[in-house]
Amino acid sequence: MKNALQGANQSDSHAEVQVSQLGQEVYSSHLLLLLVQNLSKIDFEGRKDAVHIFNSILHRQIGTRLPTVEYLYLKPQILFLLLSGYETPDVALNCGAMLRECIKHEDLAKLVLCSDEYYNLFKYVESVSFDIATDSFSTLKDLLTRHKRLVAEFLDLNYERVITHYQTLVTSENYVTRRQSLKLLSDLLLDRANYNFMSRYISSSDNLKLIMNMLKDKSRNIRIEAFHVFKVFVANPHKPKPILDILVRNREKLADFLSRFQLANENDAGVEQFNEEKNYVIRQIRELKQPTAATASPAGVVSLSGVNSVAQGGGGPPLPPPNLSSKESSE
Repeated sequence: MKNALQGANQSDSHAEVQVSQLGQEVYSSHLLLLLVQNLSKIDFEGRKDAVHIFNSILHRQIGTRLPTVEYLYLKPQILFLLLSGYETPDVALNCGAMLRECIKHEDLAKLVLCSDEYYNLFKYVESVSFDIATDSFSTLKDLLTRHKRLVAEFLDLNYERVITHYQTLVTSENYVTRRQSLKLLSDLLLDRANYNFMSRYISSSDNLKLIMNMLKDKSRNIRIEAFHVFKVFVANPHKPKPILDILVRNREKLADFLSRFQLANENDAGVEQFNEEKNYVIRQIRELKQPTAATASPAGVVSLSGVNSVAQGGGGPPLPPPNLSSKESSE
């Protein structure tokens, strides 16, 4: 089977006919389901071949159609079996590789995102096995970043449930999990497609308190990743009163702390951007004051003009730098 699939990639008309017949047999016999169900019974090299076969059939195309994607859409249990494969160490990475190929297709990604099984990923990311934790986080990240419009709608409709699970990663005792989840969180907040998600997240005083505590983490890298989330709270020109109260109350301490906040190596790539953003945040914090009743902004109303862009004309609060972004921190 593996050889036949490889032959189809060489534009051999005879091989293409063989693969077409093979594909029909795969679908009618439910071979993909059987393959995933029995993956743990196959030896190490055989499992690698199984992944190759699965992914090759997945990418099979007839004109504009992707028949295997259509088949899997009607058989979502195969996707959920791949997801639950993280519970079996011997096949976890094989299942992860196949699942990530599947979710490159938006229709299949939507099936996973909109399922209860999706939330098991947060548990797998906390696995004691480094390989499983790392691989499952890669799957989680792909699901939350690959299909922007789908993800934005998903986060908007499932905000509370997603955040409840996501906070367990941000507060994990595992250093790698905390750092990766903070980095992904800042990426999600600074993605324009996730405007509604960003608005809700930075309107929560509980979220702000959590991130401020992360700024005090013993790890410099955790503090840097937390800063990239914290700056979004500060850049919001229409801070809800509970957020403003916390920032004003801690204004001097925050400004002093951030003024001493540096990357590990001043020669690191991105240090200029980091210092520009840090100085902007310090300046904004020092200028904070409680609004009068006449000038108070409505709680929860958030403008994206201060994040990742230059405001488009008009008056309003002081403008942030044009490239406020989520940078990779130094190792």
